[in-house]
Amino acid sequence: MRKTLTSLGLLAAMSAGSAMADETVDVGLIFSLSGSGAVLGTEMQKGADLALEISGGKLGGLDARFVYEDDQRKPDVGKTAAEKLTRSEKVDFIIGPSYSNVMMAVHTPVVRSGTILISPNPAPADLAGKSCNENYFAVPFQNDQPSEALGLYLNDKGISKVFVVVPNYQAGKDVVDGFKRTFKGEIVSEIYTSLEQNDFSAEMTEIKSRAPEAVLAFMPGGLGVQFVKQYDQAGLKSQADLYTIFTVFNGVSLDAIGAAADGVYSVDQWTYDLDNAANQEFVTAYRAKYGTLPSNFAAMAYDAVRLVDGAVTAAGGIEDKDALRKAIKAASFQSVRGDFAFNNNQHPIHSMYLAKVSQDDEAGALAVKREALIVEKMVDSFAGDCGLE
Repeated sequence: MRKTLTSLGLLAAMSAGSAMADETVDVGLIFSLSGSGAVLGTEMQKGADLALEISGGKLGGLDARFVYEDDQRKPDVGKTAAEKLTRSEKVDFIIGPSYSNVMMAVHTPVVRSGTILISPNPAPADLAGKSCNENYFAVPFQNDQPSEALGLYLNDKGISKVFVVVPNYQAGKDVVDGFKRTFKGEIVSEIYTSLEQNDFSAEMTEIKSRAPEAVLAFMPGGLGVQFVKQYDQAGLKSQADLYTIFTVFNGVSLDAIGAAADGVYSVDQWTYDLDNAANQEFVTAYRAKYGTLPSNFAAMAYDAVRLVDGAVTAAGGIEDKDALRKAIKAASFQSVRGDFAFNNNQHPIHSMYLAKVSQDDEAGALAVKREALIVEKMVDSFAGDCGLE
């Protein structure tokens, strides 16, 4: 799937005497837009499109062009898309992809081309430490951070036995590593499933037999819908609280899961009810355009586009790549998270929250709502291994 958006008004809206009149900011966006991973990619597309619309079709005052590529959640397809965007389209920025396995495939060809790569979701541990790169920025988190924060929270709550289940790919392994880094209790079972799995009956049976005090599940996209439904159907909610990492999210996921999601916990760097002006503007605009609350994925893609907008403004255009990188690292924009800054490894320093699925009276539906602050200004665990300053 390929979609091109060009800003309205084009050069007629620019001052005739402007030195930048002939410049266009070309942004390639690689998302999973088909197949079982599309639930994440389409949410990101909504967030990115909304950010461009709010900025009047311009980024940093320049006309903007979006070129979408569908990676189908396949690393080889993502790599081909990255090579096309850097070589044929010659884009100035790439935002994407949606999943960590695809990120590991697209990262090298993009950063080696000199193109700035901005992640709206995946941030594998391998790219945060020794393999950090001046052309790579992770907007949402470092993959390990949510589960690290959950480990701290469960320690404080006195939980000593946890069952862990994640997909068998990079992000799943990062989640487990992060949790082990902070959790002081016992992991009674550690299961890695297929990214294509839909039947979790065997896992539900083992959870019952292990009798944990809590369950940690990272199940992205459609996996989360099935897992949470089956967890509820198995009667496990009364046995062990379900804590998730990017498994339940507003809009598509909660609509598909329904009442089974009620009471499920999530650990997030953003929730729709954060009280800051940038977030309120985003949530209001998203609800007006799409008729539902935004997901975490839409919010991070929105932030990624706003980051580009602020950087192009601060750098005075797109020609000076050093100035652009400097402006991105300075986070020259207002994040929907409020407290956002980049660390030396170009991964965020920000707060992490415990959220819970409960009724939103205004929306008249279930929503992932903030419950508590877990960590303020959290730094990821790999920044010290990065040689960037």
